[in-house]
Amino acid sequence: MRSFAFGRNWQEFIRRFLDQGRIEEAVKSLSAFCRGYDFKGKTFLDAGCGSGLFSLAACRLGASRVVSFDVDSDSVHCCRYLHDREGKPAHWQVMQGSILDEHFMAGLGRFDCVYSWGVLHHTGNLWKAVENASRLVAKGGVMYLAIYNRADGICLYPDGRFGPSTFWVKVKRAYSRSPLALQKLIDASVMSFLVLAYCLTLRNPVEKIRRHRELRGMSWRIDIRDWLGGYPYEYASVAEVFAFVRKLGFSLENLKCTNGLGNNEYLFKKC
Repeated sequence: MRSFAFGRNWQEFIRRFLDQGRIEEAVKSLSAFCRGYDFKGKTFLDAGCGSGLFSLAACRLGASRVVSFDVDSDSVHCCRYLHDREGKPAHWQVMQGSILDEHFMAGLGRFDCVYSWGVLHHTGNLWKAVENASRLVAKGGVMYLAIYNRADGICLYPDGRFGPSTFWVKVKRAYSRSPLALQKLIDASVMSFLVLAYCLTLRNPVEKIRRHRELRGMSWRIDIRDWLGGYPYEYASVAEVFAFVRKLGFSLENLKCTNGLGNNEYLFKKC
């Protein structure tokens, strides 16, 4: 199975877009969704760390131990870059590994907070990945997940995306298998379409793109490429995720839903 080069995309994010303002937005969003959870003195696992931005956010919030890992070597490189830029804190460990690797997972231990935002649906085995992540949560700890919503409707959603989830499986597979030059052409076409859509719906495209950083400190351009190429790609309804995780011994503490193709966000607590 050919996967999208997530790490290469994150390298561009780090190089071109990451600044202090985006870091502050990431810190704010992590604290807000966790409903004021006190990270000070807590252990934090970033499962599928990507750029490493939210590992950095956990450090800034006072976590006593942060462990970051990703299966993509380029993502690990991004995270190590932020680790080094932060002064190489001894309590922050960065490594390469897979959430589906039982041997690797067994050596990680338990954490007060397990964080995996927009990752587990790209592993090729969503439910096994969720189960493995849940095993790393200490009793009384929390698990913060973001998983793509199951969208069955054929319509244009508010974020500019359209069609059912099944359609996007085919699009993402084809995009990921395309040469880089074609991917860039598709990127430019989609971005142009979105700018036109903003204008036609009387939204200022410059303001829309600028304010995208308020969504967890992210970049509009990088997020579009991540969406187009995010393969493997799985999805689940809120009811499916809730039922599955509840059986693993968790209660739902917070929830942010979408009616489109984006991520539903969940905060679970281990009973």
